[in-house]
Amino acid sequence: MTAPGAALSRYAGLLGAVLLAVAAHLGGALPDAPLGVTPASIWRAPDGPATLTCWLVGTVLLVGAWWSLRDGAPSTRWAYVTAGLWALPLLVAPPLGSRDVYSYACQGWTYAHGVDPYAVGVAAAGCPWLDTVAPIWRDTPAPYGPVFVLLAALAVGVGGGLTGTVVTLRVIAVAGVLLAAYCLPGLARAAGVPVRRAAWLALAGPLVGVHLVAGAHNDAVMLGLLLSGLLVAIRRPGRPAALLLAGALLGLAVTVKATAVVVVPFAVLAGVRGRYTWRALLRDGGWLAGGLVGAVLVTSAASGLGFGWVGGLTHSGDSEQWTSPPTAVGFVVDYAGALVGRDPQAVPVLRAVALLLLAGVLAVLWWRAWRALRGADDVPRVAQVEGSGPGVALRGAALALVATVVLSPVFHPWYATWPLALLALTAGRTTWFVLPASAAAFLTLPDGTNLARFTKAPGGVAMTALLLTALAITLQRPREDRARSRM
Repeated sequence: MTAPGAALSRYAGLLGAVLLAVAAHLGGALPDAPLGVTPASIWRAPDGPATLTCWLVGTVLLVGAWWSLRDGAPSTRWAYVTAGLWALPLLVAPPLGSRDVYSYACQGWTYAHGVDPYAVGVAAAGCPWLDTVAPIWRDTPAPYGPVFVLLAALAVGVGGGLTGTVVTLRVIAVAGVLLAAYCLPGLARAAGVPVRRAAWLALAGPLVGVHLVAGAHNDAVMLGLLLSGLLVAIRRPGRPAALLLAGALLGLAVTVKATAVVVVPFAVLAGVRGRYTWRALLRDGGWLAGGLVGAVLVTSAASGLGFGWVGGLTHSGDSEQWTSPPTAVGFVVDYAGALVGRDPQAVPVLRAVALLLLAGVLAVLWWRAWRALRGADDVPRVAQVEGSGPGVALRGAALALVATVVLSPVFHPWYATWPLALLALTAGRTTWFVLPASAAAFLTLPDGTNLARFTKAPGGVAMTALLLTALAITLQRPREDRARSRM
């Protein structure tokens, strides 16, 4: 029997989803919505007050309901049913929170009409739906891999016009969410965490409904392929055919969004069978790597675009927002320089430093996971926690995605779904990642207006202060631990 509190959360979240769908109909990211608007101009529009009120109240209800059960839903079935109920209103709503789906449509149209989307932007290609694309992305080559370009072209072919293409792209995104949902129970059991909690955290969050379902972001496809590759590796470690399949699925994820590549080294650890030796790592990791490389080569060749998509990745950081920590620190340095008559141009420098730091962090995370697994070999099997190997690998992958999000040159709210899916499978405490994911739900208005654009200076200062506080706490803890050990 479901507790009254859980039932209240279910229907509060459903009401929130309905209000968000209403906001999408009134002033969402519609094809004919005006571009270059501000929160003030939205409010002054005829439906502006109703749009913003529905959006704010709906987001508060959805976030609050998700937060209230962050330690786990009453049951796995209850979590899946509730997440599905919340997704239904958003499934039939217009695009919400972002205009990226129109960029996808134009990139698919570009490829379908024989133009290389990695060589020119959608404006130069002559996309008939150009007016729906955000201005910043009209002259930018596609920053996605060949698999997603092929899917976008398929959506154009199936949908015909803009509306049909957007609907097809949403169906593709929902398929990615469903694939992820299918994989979650097996991964949760392998990691030794309650399925009801993992499903709730990964599927019921507001970022999933708003940005993966209503917004039709391709992150949904990436996550579905990523989790399926991890599941195959964990269920069939050491099996050449299974590891080739796991590698191929991970390769497909990479050729949707290249971010998925940071998970691959940890998938290799998950696929090792028996003792964790260097020989076993090379043997089993070689099969997985072979599947990944094969998938990348085949899809790149099948698209007829080769590796032009790799160059397109450099344009993903064209947007500058304080929601990216290295960019925020760069803003603060530039502001400080302006006070003394200097122009440090610190943003690109700090972004480059952050990427170098990311490479180091990823190496350290992998090495720690490898050492933990090798150390577990020395513990009698009867004393080991069931699923400890998969749990260590999945936790390493989750932290790798956290580091990627924190140190990347740009951050959009839907990026938080990357680590969220794996943290739901591994983290003991939830507040530290549920809280920022909840805050991210408030960053974009229904029409896709990003509030970070209008809070550049205060946001940069606040993010920098938050980073300094986190750094101070991190440095203080070892001192406190040493002090306790001496007592």
